[in-house]
Amino acid sequence: MTKITKLQAVSYLAPNYFGLYQEITAYLGRVLQVEIALHQSKYDPLKDTLLFKDQIDLAFICGLPLIRYSQIAPNQLQTLVAPVMQSSRYGDCPIYYADVIVKTDSNIQKFADLSGKTFCYNDSGSNSGYHLLWRWLIQEKYSPNFWGKSLESGSHQRSIRWVIEGLADCAAIDSVVLEQELRDFPELSHHLRVVQIIGPSPMPPLVTARRLGISLIQQMQLALLQPDAQLQEIMKQFSVKRFDAVKLENYRVLNQCQ
Repeated sequence: MTKITKLQAVSYLAPNYFGLYQEITAYLGRVLQVEIALHQSKYDPLKDTLLFKDQIDLAFICGLPLIRYSQIAPNQLQTLVAPVMQSSRYGDCPIYYADVIVKTDSNIQKFADLSGKTFCYNDSGSNSGYHLLWRWLIQEKYSPNFWGKSLESGSHQRSIRWVIEGLADCAAIDSVVLEQELRDFPELSHHLRVVQIIGPSPMPPLVTARRLGISLIQQMQLALLQPDAQLQEIMKQFSVKRFDAVKLENYRVLNQCQ
C-alpha cells in the first residue's frame, strides 16, 4: 500500500474558528507524520466540485449540509469528532444553539416583536442561521409571512455587523460563533442582545474520506480524543473543553430543518 504523505483539508465553517482548525490539522499532521494543507472554502459544500470528486480528505462542516451530502454520496464521508464547549449552557455535550440577536437599543423585547421586520441570514444552507429558525417558526405557528424582508449576508460575522449597523433587525447566529466573535471583538457586546435561543443542535463535526481506510481513520479519531498539550492550550483559547466521537446518525435529525 502506498504511504499517504499529504492530505487536503477544508473548512466550510465560520472563519473566526479557522485558527483552531489550523491547530487541529497541524496536530494530526504531527501524529500521522503527513503534510495537511488546510484552506477556507468559498463554496457551499453541496456546490464544491472538489468534494464531489472525492478530493477532500478532511472537512470541518455544518451538520445540515453533511447529512444532505451523505444522501447524495452515502459512502464517501465518515464523522470523526465534534467539539464540546466549556460553557455550562452546552451541558458537557457536543451541541450548540441558534441565538437570535437584535440591536441593544432596539425596541424589540421578545421574538413576536420581530413580525414584519428585516431578517438577515448567512446562507440558505445554514442550520443555525436559516433552517433552525424557519423550523421554529412553523413549530410555534407563526405566519409564513412573518418577516417583512429577508436578506442573505454571506456570513455570520457579516450578519452580526448588519444588525449593529441597522441594515437588518435581527439574525440567527451559531451560538459558538457568536461567543467567539464577542471574545475577539468585546466591544460588540454593547450593541447586541439575544431575544430568543433555539436548539440545541448537534455540533458541526470534523469528517474524513472513507477511502483513507479504517486504520488511518481510527488513528485520527484516537489522536483527537487524546490531544497533546500544545493542542489543548489552543482549545482553551477557543473555549473547547474536549472532542467527542460522533456518528453520522447523530445528524439525521437535522433533515427535519428543511
